[in-house]
Amino acid sequence: MSSSASEVRAPDPDDPRAGSVRALPKGRQTKAAIVDAALALASQVGLEGLSIGALAEVAGMSKSGVFAHFGSREELQISVIREYHRRFEEEVFFPAMQATRGLPRLRALFANWMQRTSVEIDSGCIYISGAVEFDDRPGPVRDALVQSVQIWHAAVRRAIAAAKQEGHLRADADEDQLLLEIHGLILALHYEARFLKNPGSIARAHAGFDNLLRHRLTDAAPSAHATRSKE
Repeated sequence: MSSSASEVRAPDPDDPRAGSVRALPKGRQTKAAIVDAALALASQVGLEGLSIGALAEVAGMSKSGVFAHFGSREELQISVIREYHRRFEEEVFFPAMQATRGLPRLRALFANWMQRTSVEIDSGCIYISGAVEFDDRPGPVRDALVQSVQIWHAAVRRAIAAAKQEGHLRADADEDQLLLEIHGLILALHYEARFLKNPGSIARAHAGFDNLLRHRLTDAAPSAHATRSKE
């Protein structure tokens, strides 16, 4: 998170991914572009490093122009958290819902989560950096972070419960314990790969997931190979 604000660029209007932004009314279009730039900035300097002034410089706007869209730094930070959560769902959650209910869907959720985490090894994760910044600081920003993470955890927990209902995981598998261990793999991967720069961390995280499942599987559980073949 040591990069300066000047190293973050506002979204390219010619980028095909900006099509949804261009389709919005002009006021919302401008705000969406500001949030996009703010998210890129926050991924490098953290939510605490996000300020109206730094964002105005990145977006090529006046401070008053940025302030008019948000009203406060806190509202800006919350908008960034909401946008991060929206993109997280689009990249991780919704694609996994196409997988068969039960173990295949749980595997898809983890695979998508790992894919996003692999990218964020270089760019940074708002959920992880935000937890460090706001773990002991009550307020609306912390509340928004906690709510986003809890929504995601609830989705993974439901996938675990569904795998039990489908007979893929043992009936005595503790859903909260497995969720904690899966989340622990993601946190460990960030530390190992982003901070320690240890090679092979991604492969070890995938192996760790397989190890977590191995003693909880039933004879009816589809194999990892069969699951990947259907994806």
